[in-house]
Amino acid sequence: LRQGTKKKPNYLIVAVDREKKRDGEYLEKIGFYYPKKEKTSEKVILNKDALKKWTDRGAELTLTVKELVRFA
Repeated sequence: LRQGTKKKPNYLIVAVDREKKRDGEYLEKIGFYYPKKEKTSEKVILNKDALKKWTDRGAELTLTVKELVRFA
């Protein structure tokens, strides 16, 4: 989900039910992505316990989130 202001985006990494709308209600917030940050260590913040919980339950990661997890 995109947040932030014009020219300064922030993105939430969330777990969403497959039948929900794209920008609708989400199940749990897993992390944040700040693409405009200077330091690479501050760009992606993940709750690894929540990520593992949802992947163990059968959640599938999108290609973008897979890259962000690999990056983190």
